[in-house]
Amino acid sequence: MKLVVDMNLSPAWVDALSAAGHEVVHWSTVGRADATDATILRWALGHDHVVFTHDLDFGAILAATNADSPSVVQIRTQDITPKAWAATLSAVLAKEGERLAEGALLSLDEHGPRLRVLPIRREARK
Repeated sequence: MKLVVDMNLSPAWVDALSAAGHEVVHWSTVGRADATDATILRWALGHDHVVFTHDLDFGAILAATNADSPSVVQIRTQDITPKAWAATLSAVLAKEGERLAEGALLSLDEHGPRLRVLPIRREARK
């Protein structure tokens, strides 16, 4: 799987996820530090990468635009270090790789992974 790590996460994630067999770049090596989230999403789409982030705005953009790609993986914990989460994330990426390749929003926290297939549809209120 090819991932682009957002600026809000440490470049140390590149080594941790590369060691697990993923093709990983940190946004700082391919784009401007002041790039908008929309710019990062467009880059990921054009380069067939999944966005890995701690920023909830990416999911909001996917929902607001009814986008079916690129996939986004959000880590939603206080401790966002590779030491704490790289093994768990690698296992989740291996398990959910096919759905991420098709377009999904995956959130990972202490309670486990939650995956929503894209596009995100608003549920009708009853």
